[in-house]
Amino acid sequence: MTATPHLVGWAHTRFGRSEQPDVETLMAEVAVPALADAGLAAADLDAISVGVFGSGFSPQTFDAALVGAGTPELARTPAVRSENACATGSAALYAAFDMVESGRARAVLVIGAEKMTAVPGATVGDVLFGAAHRRTEGRYETFPGVFARLAREYRERYGDQREALARIAAKNHLNGVSNPYAHLRKDLGVDFCSTVSERNPVVADPLLRTDCSLVSDGAAAVVVAAPHIAATTRRAVAVRGRVQANDPMPVDARGDALAFDAAARAFHGALAEARITLSDLDLLETHDCFTQAELLQYEAFGIAEPGKGGDALAEGRTLRDGVLPVNVSGGLKAKGHPIGATGVSQHVMAAMQLVGEAGDMQLPRAGRAAVFNMGGAAVANYATVLEARA
Repeated sequence: MTATPHLVGWAHTRFGRSEQPDVETLMAEVAVPALADAGLAAADLDAISVGVFGSGFSPQTFDAALVGAGTPELARTPAVRSENACATGSAALYAAFDMVESGRARAVLVIGAEKMTAVPGATVGDVLFGAAHRRTEGRYETFPGVFARLAREYRERYGDQREALARIAAKNHLNGVSNPYAHLRKDLGVDFCSTVSERNPVVADPLLRTDCSLVSDGAAAVVVAAPHIAATTRRAVAVRGRVQANDPMPVDARGDALAFDAAARAFHGALAEARITLSDLDLLETHDCFTQAELLQYEAFGIAEPGKGGDALAEGRTLRDGVLPVNVSGGLKAKGHPIGATGVSQHVMAAMQLVGEAGDMQLPRAGRAAVFNMGGAAVANYATVLEARA
């Protein structure tokens, strides 16, 4: 029998342009606070799992060892780094879940971090484009260009989705106002998000600046523990289901680029493992790297029929007072998207809701949550179902 992993403590920096000079100091900002939040000491850890995308953001590598460099009491704890493009944080979490489920570890500190703003914008764009398949997708020039291709195909098949994309952006920015960790805490409104302007230019037709997530610095940490450790902590969140699924990296190698087939397999697989259905969820933190991504996820997850994702928005189903609130944290769109930190941050945001510690973000009812994090254009897909300990 496997041991159910529990999230028993967490910490989170403000996302945005950080004064911290590098990933080492960002990770140090959350390492000890996460342990303290769990009521554990460095000696209680069996391992550290780190998620840093890197890939050109910094000349410093060997990110797993940087935890001990910035927090000396952790320097002798076994540490390893995971990387899976924009799903790097969830990859690090899943490594920790595996350690606990197998009995190889009782408690694991997971840290996701990224320092993105210290390099020029052109370098950021090139690093991010590394998450696309350059040999077959080089003609799109940028990572937003890959999702713009999906947006154009969607428009050709189903009609103009401009209003739907603007509603997603406006929803997530409005939600981000209540998140003290968010990069951009400003209600932009549907009109602004739907209109091309000097402040909201076209990035890659038809995607506007408000359709794209933010370039951010930040870190988040979670302590993952076995049930017997979780039983001694002041609160805990259980991992009830979790699945990773992959699709071919080149988008053109898939049967239907808009189907997000592996995203659907991961999401529905996690629900099945948790023995629940979509209607049993009280919130969803999902990967809105672009508004088009969130729209396609609605349709992959069964929130809306193919081509009808806009209806879920028009009817208010994914608003914070809707039947399934989506990205109450503001999502990547408003909270920010420091690559390695994102998957860990999403789990922290969901856990805070489930234990009633989400402050101004708190929903009236939050019993079960799903988290979806993806790398590339829905290439590496991670879905997790979380539930507060009874």
